[in-house]
Amino acid sequence: MKKAIILIIGVAILQVSFSCKAQYSATELKDNFSTEQIFDLNRITDFFKNQICDNKNSDFKSCFSKILPELLENGWQTILEKVDFEKQKELYNSISKSTFNEIWEFGKATHPKTGLELKSIGLKYNGKYQKYLTELGKDNAEIKEYVENLIAAGDFESMGLLQQRIYKNPNDFNLNNPNIQLLIAIHYLSQNDQEKRRDKWTTE
Repeated sequence: MKKAIILIIGVAILQVSFSCKAQYSATELKDNFSTEQIFDLNRITDFFKNQICDNKNSDFKSCFSKILPELLENGWQTILEKVDFEKQKELYNSISKSTFNEIWEFGKATHPKTGLELKSIGLKYNGKYQKYLTELGKDNAEIKEYVENLIAAGDFESMGLLQQRIYKNPNDFNLNNPNIQLLIAIHYLSQNDQEKRRDKWTTE
């Protein structure tokens, strides 16, 4: 009887384990990125988590849930205060150029006050990251709409729509899911870059 109980418990644990693996599938990553690029993407998520966490031992969900009310109230200002742009540039240098170029590309933006033409980061059109998000959106209506808006604008919106989506639809934006964590990390790091980068635009 005792062995039977242990066996039942063991089977239950395995079922939970397989369920979690299915829920947080890496299939979309493997379909779109190389092993090296996936390593880089994990590094991007880890960097973002470490920047927003007051307690470095906390998990992603705990840290992001803590700042979500501030994001809802103050927009991306909270990200600007927490994410060190110099360290973010070091992150860019630590990942492969191929990974960076599958996520982002640079365009020209005109500073509203000075009229200076500045370098501005945006979504790489038809890059691997865009295709990855599109694949994620096949099973998630909220992500599908997010991606459609992202592609239409060619940019990461700064109106606070993402944090509102996360707050209103927690089941669609499960903060324990590595795919959601990566989406959040790249979105807010992109906004941080757009607000803090002051490189002059050149055609070279």
